[in-house]
Amino acid sequence: MRRIDHLLSEYGESHQNVTNKSIHWVCVPLIFFSIVGLVASIPAQTVQSFLGEGNAYANWATVVLVLVTIYYVTLSIPLSVGMMLFGVLCLVLVNVIVRLNIAPLWAVCIGIFVLAWIGQFYGHKVEGKKPSFFKDVQFLLIGPAWLMHFIYKKLGIPY
Repeated sequence: MRRIDHLLSEYGESHQNVTNKSIHWVCVPLIFFSIVGLVASIPAQTVQSFLGEGNAYANWATVVLVLVTIYYVTLSIPLSVGMMLFGVLCLVLVNVIVRLNIAPLWAVCIGIFVLAWIGQFYGHKVEGKKPSFFKDVQFLLIGPAWLMHFIYKKLGIPY
């Protein structure tokens, strides 16, 4: 069994309840997005000097997403493409929030992060099982890939 299949299967063991699964379809992408936004909020003079001053995507979130994509490549090249595209979408949405200037990016992302985790813990309460990352922190990155693999299956794309 491939490592990605083992990880997705193990993650899926604590995600059988329909309500919990539905909550995950909303909350996991929101948590991923909020983390991208929080990391993008970190001052990035070093990154900007390397990637170009004034570049809206020259931030720590871009650097972290490159590293996360490398992790996904080690598991599945097709899934890594989908996750990279989702990461790019998150970066675009982060920049939209910054341009709208409705509130500081970090404040918006903390609000999303807290509400999404409340949803996640509620889902796991309904499920009756602890979140997978309590067993292994790497499951924080497997959760988004788990959802992506369902999208791939629906589209008939091998992962």
